[in-house]
Amino acid sequence: MNTRTWIIFPDESRISQLPQIRRTCSPRGRTPLLRHRLNWNRASMAGAWGHHSTDPHRGAHLCFYLKPGSYETAGLIEVLEQMKVFYRGERAVLVRDGLSTHWSRAMRAWAAEQDWLTLERLPAYAPELNPVELLWSSPIRA
Repeated sequence: MNTRTWIIFPDESRISQLPQIRRTCSPRGRTPLLRHRLNWNRASMAGAWGHHSTDPHRGAHLCFYLKPGSYETAGLIEVLEQMKVFYRGERAVLVRDGLSTHWSRAMRAWAAEQDWLTLERLPAYAPELNPVELLWSSPIRA
């Protein structure tokens, strides 16, 4: 690994317009009826946290990508193309989880053609090693 390299932890999460609170309190025998005008539309968000391996003054970089539906291999390759621009083509090591789209044939073939990118895999069942996982579990406060 080149010592002048970004170490990047990416992850994806689905988001929805549906309310997250599903329980209510009411007097006994008066079941509340919750009404909302939201629908089942879903989107996916990809986040990536990067830190330069040798220059702490460059700071951490956090970027997000949002798209309707789910991320598939082609969508993740698009995100990586945008990430290449974001990091100005500097060398990067992507430390990814075991999601099948991360390791599909198409993704491996695309990554093999990239001279700026190296893929590494997180151990199985170790989401605590990916700092971006903590973003999805943080409640958003208004």
